[in-house]
Amino acid sequence: MGRAMFGRFALSALLTLSLTVPAAAQRMVPRPGASRNIAAACAGVDPASEKSWSTPAPPAHVFGNTWYVGTCGITALLVETKAGLVLLDGGVPEAAPMVLANIRKLGFNPGEVRWILVSHEHWDHAGALAALQKATGAQVIAGPRQMNALMTGKPSSEDPQVPFFKGHDLLPVKVSRTMPDNGRLTVGAVSFTAIATPAHSPGSTSWVWRECEGGLCKTLAYADSVSTPAPDDYHFGDHPKRLGEVREGLAKMARISCDVVITPHPSASDLFRRISGTIPISASNGCFAYAQGGIERFQNRLVVETKSKKPEK
Repeated sequence: MGRAMFGRFALSALLTLSLTVPAAAQRMVPRPGASRNIAAACAGVDPASEKSWSTPAPPAHVFGNTWYVGTCGITALLVETKAGLVLLDGGVPEAAPMVLANIRKLGFNPGEVRWILVSHEHWDHAGALAALQKATGAQVIAGPRQMNALMTGKPSSEDPQVPFFKGHDLLPVKVSRTMPDNGRLTVGAVSFTAIATPAHSPGSTSWVWRECEGGLCKTLAYADSVSTPAPDDYHFGDHPKRLGEVREGLAKMARISCDVVITPHPSASDLFRRISGTIPISASNGCFAYAQGGIERFQNRLVVETKSKKPEK
């Protein structure tokens, strides 16, 4: 076969391949340390178990300059900017060395982490922050109602999940400043918008930013949890302030316009299959659908609470 004919044949084969391989599978992983199939790497781990929270996972590419650096059960994200790195969440205390190792596997220096942003103030997502802050020297930016819990290590007395935290102390974190609702932190050319979504906890905050990959740009949302756990004897109807906050948080979550929804527990948004290319990474109604699930579950809980209440004599 002549060189010219071979060239035409190779070009034709390449074009055919590019047309037949799903678009998600063609996404490039620009850093050699990133896993191309984090779903397979964590396949044997039960995402509903606390053990998954401290089970190591490889780093993985999410979209643009955003990377997954958490564990098999808890999300931590790293965003590369021209003015340094931004880390979102850290996981349980045991996850701190795993997050740092994943940052290094991607070829980054943990000392380049300039800022740490927080989804909410519970130990399973913020427990590693004190160690990560010490290792990186980063400044922690608290969401609208997180500062007191992060700096004291004690959750709000208004949080119905407090009974679940016994034996899981949160090491106090030095907070540089509180970001107001809809406030923005701009690092390099990337702006992170804080949106107060106090459904899961009083301090729940979702973070939204824009990323581009080649000529394709998407809005990413690190959407905080929409679950509303509480002891069986806790009735939201008896706590009108907390009830109103949950409804407000879920409604605001549903209004977030995002292309890629990322959640603190990756299984809540099927994140691993999406960033592994098994299913599309984006959905036009991702944040709305995610919030809607939380709204329906909360409404069901309120119905159960009403039925369980004994009528007054």
